[in-house]
Amino acid sequence: MLFHLVLPTCDACFVISIVSISNSGCGTLAVLEQNEAEIVLLRSFDWNDGLFDVTWSENNEHVLITSSGDGSLQIWDTAKTKGPLQVYKEHTQEVFSVDWSQTRGEQLVVSGSCDQTAKLWDPAVGKSLCTFKGHEAVIYSTIWSPHIPGCFASASGDQTLRVWDVKAPKVNLVIPAHQAEILSCDWCKYDENLLVTGAVDCSLKGWDLRNIRQPVFILLGHTYAIRRVKFSPFHATLLASCSYDFTVRFWDFSKPNPLLETVEHHTEFTCGLDLSLHNRGQVVDCAWDELVKIYTPSCLAVPV
Repeated sequence: MLFHLVLPTCDACFVISIVSISNSGCGTLAVLEQNEAEIVLLRSFDWNDGLFDVTWSENNEHVLITSSGDGSLQIWDTAKTKGPLQVYKEHTQEVFSVDWSQTRGEQLVVSGSCDQTAKLWDPAVGKSLCTFKGHEAVIYSTIWSPHIPGCFASASGDQTLRVWDVKAPKVNLVIPAHQAEILSCDWCKYDENLLVTGAVDCSLKGWDLRNIRQPVFILLGHTYAIRRVKFSPFHATLLASCSYDFTVRFWDFSKPNPLLETVEHHTEFTCGLDLSLHNRGQVVDCAWDELVKIYTPSCLAVPV
């Protein structure tokens, strides 16, 4: 689940990719908007397999890319009633992650798959530009650096966090970050050397790329696997995480007691999470209970 990242006149607009639990195994891309009274469905698109991740274009407020269980990426235009515009199918297994570069000078997309590879794409080109090999298990998360052009990180079931440079297909850095599958990673918006990982071991760990011998912080509190972690776009030391323990938790790793707040408003696995770039303190999440929640937690309602 992602807030709309481009269009400031529509700052409550976001998308969610839905994996159907019906026998058909199909997926739905839903474009939603919050008004004063409710969350409104603006547009929806169906695909013939589950959709696992979604990312907005950095230069077109209507264009986004999803990743699918059939090994493909789909490009959609939300201004159109039908789609997708294009389909790229090179991965041989499920694609669990996709991310569009935040560096304005480049239009690059990275995907991570169950086939243990990450692929680099230019949406204007009909095929991948490069394949990155090295992980020894499924790649659950790929995320571009918001600071360094052409640099991205990947998190895997092989228990490692890896950092890559698109100019060199070999991995730049391998961090044995957990003794369990890593399901999510994110890059700090204020520090080019700081990343966070969330894993099946219920922990969040912060990593300084200049010294990877030990984490710079460890956050404990979740009781089941951490599915998604996101750094705040407004606070250098604040982050949020969601878990299969049905909760969303907010943390400030600079504080002696880092857990700021635990939000419990779902009755199933919480699997989607994002923080708005436009509305300070606003959060959106979703869960297997089929509910989408938009809210401002009390810890973000006042300056942190």
